[in-house]
This record gives sequence, C-alpha cells and structure tokens, in this order.
Amino acid sequence: MFGFWGILIGGLAVFAGSGLALGAALGLTGLLILHFLAGGSTYVAVDAVWNVFNSFTLSAIPLFIILGEIMLRSGISEKIYSALTPLFQRVPGGLLHTNIAVCTLFGAVSGSSLSTAAAVGSVAYPEMTERGYDKRMVVASLAGGGTLGLLIPPSLSLLIYGALTETSIGRLFMAGLLPGLLLAAMFMVYILLRCLSQPRLVPQGGASAGIRVILVNLLSLWPFLLLILAIMGSIAFGLATPTEAAGIGVIATIVVGRFWGNLTMKTLAESFFAAILLFASIAFVVMGATILAQAVSLLGVPQAILETVRAAHLGPVAVLALVVLIYLVLGCFFDGLSLMIMTLPIVVPLMVGLGFDAIWLGVIITILIEIGQVTPPVGLNLSVLVSVTDEKVSLGEAAIATIPYWLILLAGIAILAVMPEIALFLPSVLM
Repeated sequence: MFGFWGILIGGLAVFAGSGLALGAALGLTGLLILHFLAGGSTYVAVDAVWNVFNSFTLSAIPLFIILGEIMLRSGISEKIYSALTPLFQRVPGGLLHTNIAVCTLFGAVSGSSLSTAAAVGSVAYPEMTERGYDKRMVVASLAGGGTLGLLIPPSLSLLIYGALTETSIGRLFMAGLLPGLLLAAMFMVYILLRCLSQPRLVPQGGASAGIRVILVNLLSLWPFLLLILAIMGSIAFGLATPTEAAGIGVIATIVVGRFWGNLTMKTLAESFFAAILLFASIAFVVMGATILAQAVSLLGVPQAILETVRAAHLGPVAVLALVVLIYLVLGCFFDGLSLMIMTLPIVVPLMVGLGFDAIWLGVIITILIEIGQVTPPVGLNLSVLVSVTDEKVSLGEAAIATIPYWLILLAGIAILAVMPEIALFLPSVLM
C-alpha cells in the first residue's frame, strides 16, 4: 500500500508540476501503477478507456455542452432577465434576487456553472451597476447563483458522476432538483436579510411594475419553459434517456434561439466550435482519470481504505466530515469537474461501502464541486465574473464578498446530511 501511495502522490506531483495537462498527469500515473504494482497490466487501461468512451450515456455530455453554448450565445439570457426583473422590484434586494432566479432557470438547461455565471453576469452586471447596486454584492450574487448551474438538472457534474459510477443519471437529475431550489431559496433569504440590514447596498426608490406587467412578462417566458419541459419532462416521465433528451434539447434550443433569441448561423457555428473544445478538454481528463481508476480498482485500494476505516472505528459521519474537508482543500487547487473525476474512484466505493446512498452522494459531491467554483485561487466562477466586470472588482474582493454564499452551500450539505430525503424524494416518487 505504501508503494501505491508513493507512486500516486509522487506521480501526480511530478507530472502535474511539470506543466502537463491534468488528464495526462492522471493517465501517466495510472500507467505507472499498472506497470509496477499490477504486474505490467497496462493493457487493461486501453479496454477501460474504450468502454467509457463507447458508453451511450457519456454521449449526452457533448450534447448538453452544445446546448449550453447555444444558450450562452443566442441572447436568451437577456430575454429571461428582462422578463423576471419586475418580479422582485418591491422586494428588498431587488435585482439581486433576479440574479438568483435567472441563474436557477438558466441552470435548468445549460448544465454548466461557468456558462450560467457568464451568461447571466454579462447581462446583469452592466445594468445593475448603472442603477447603483454595490458592485461586490452584484458579483457575489452572480457567483453564488452561478453555482446552481451544476446542481439544477441537467447537470454536467451529475452526468459525469452517473457515467463513471454507473448510477442512474435520470435519478441523479431528479435528486438535484429540490436541493438546487433549496439553495436558491437560502441565497434569496440571505440577500433579503443583508439588504434589510444594509439598505445602502441597493438603490432606493424607483417605479414598481404592476401585477399585469409582471404576469405578461412571466407568460412571455413560455418558449423557455417549453424548452425546460422538453428536456426534463422527457427524462422524468421516462419518455427519453438523458442522451435522447439532450438531443431533443439541442434541436429545441436551436429553434428557440432562432425565433425567440437572436441565434444566427455564425453564432451557431461558434457554439459548436466552443463546445468541441470544451468537450475535448473534459474528455482528456476523463480518459486520464479512467486509467487511474482502473489501476486503483485493480489493486483493491477502495476496499483496503474501507477496511482501514472500519478498523479505526470511524463512524460514517466522521468519514463524511473528512471527505468534505478534503474536497474543500482540493477545491482551492483544482477545477470542479477535474477534482470530481480524479476522486470518484476512491470516494464513491468508500462511502457506498459505509452505507451512504450513491444518488445522495452524487448531490453532495456536486455541492462540494460548487463550493470549489467560488473558492480562490482557482474559483472559476469568480475568475469569469472578474473578467465580466473588466476587473473593476478584483478577485480578492469577489472572493470575500462570496463568503456568505460559500457558507450557505456548506450549510446545504449539513441539511442534506440530516435530511437526505430532500434529495431522494423525487427519484423515489418519479422513477
């Protein structure tokens, strides 16, 4: 076991430290383990990679990426933002609540935290700062709300989790819905309380829209709501697999983007090109992680760790707390999806072996990945939004302002640990 950990930590440190891409570092480390500790069984890596990339389930990933890129470039986010703006004008916090609501809706089709933060941020930040909202509060709400794109289904995080752990993706999607809405509500409660205690954070006064205007604006969202229904409804009611639903979603998004947004052939081509680049980077990490996972599995490392944990008489709660702590630390240095792919081969067998539900665990790990998205120095959501502000808000200022949302996400994990039925209710009822 000492030799395994030596090669694992040493290999990752040397390869990643030399500037190699994470996928290459993971794959080469896995090959070293297979060669030196598994009797030269490097050939099994080829079979493992082929089996993963030949998976029908995994083919949903590029489709959802294409869907998110089309959404990002078609101007649909502007339509959603404009429609929801009057809804919260009379609530303390105003457009800050709109940010959370739009991120929640946008996350229901994009599946990506970065796409959600970038799409909503590019629309919200200029308008809100022009109206006099506190810049740091705006960026924090967008960073926190953007994380919902990874939890509200369809989610790339849950999709990859399901594909690599052979867990039902449909059930994972349903499990992410209520926790996502819960976190959105918690974000809004925080904004309400903060703005009541510090009114200077938001502009005072201004005209409020009437009920009729609010209803008309909400009804104008029917093309977008139809798009959500086409994707999630087909999965929830068993009419389509996640891959088939993703295909339906791409076609529906193109239609909606063309006739409701401002999608052109040029922006469609740009969307496909960006999606290809993003999927290539994800696929490379998946390939490397698959090789490492095969090596870890072949040596029986998860089982050995499980036996060690049992021998140490650590309870499931203590192990869960330790896993959360490890993810929080690693989230400072790795982007979310890479961290998840890298850790799943050890964490999932260990936690399932201790009696945790695999569906529930997928939601917990996704929230931990979300926390990493707003944790510097990597904190991709923060970096994207700092770029959206033309660096008028620094990375440090954005990180400090986002701390309350970081704590709320952590509180969400505690709530789900105490009441796992929040995540498991919909999968048990609908699927």
